[in-house]
Amino acid sequence: MWRTIVAVTLIAHGLVHLIGFVVPWRIATLDGFPYRADVLSDVEIGSSGVKVLGILWLLAAIGFVAVGVALLAGQSWWWGPALVIASVSLLLAGLWAQQAFAGLAIDLAIIAILALSSWARGLATG
Repeated sequence: MWRTIVAVTLIAHGLVHLIGFVVPWRIATLDGFPYRADVLSDVEIGSSGVKVLGILWLLAAIGFVAVGVALLAGQSWWWGPALVIASVSLLLAGLWAQQAFAGLAIDLAIIAILALSSWARGLATG
């Protein structure tokens, strides 16, 4: 049961990351997520810079979906990549904290769950 909950959370979080791709690339406009060419509320990075960050959001989306599917499939390798992806996601969300505050909380929760599960696994095997 926990595997399904964690996997679905990872997949859903990954799909939400698509917002960070489609808005900077002006593929879609979404209420509450305006196009911005700045980070940290006022550091201008221009349209090229925001597109580069958009690609990182897309890669994080793909990564979250991949590790979620891997977890559902019972693969053992999902944990390490999930931690890396959640860490990158946390940094990306921090750049647009006003719009991505929920993502910040979810990334912190994912990282905490992964850390606790690693610690628990270490206790069980050590």
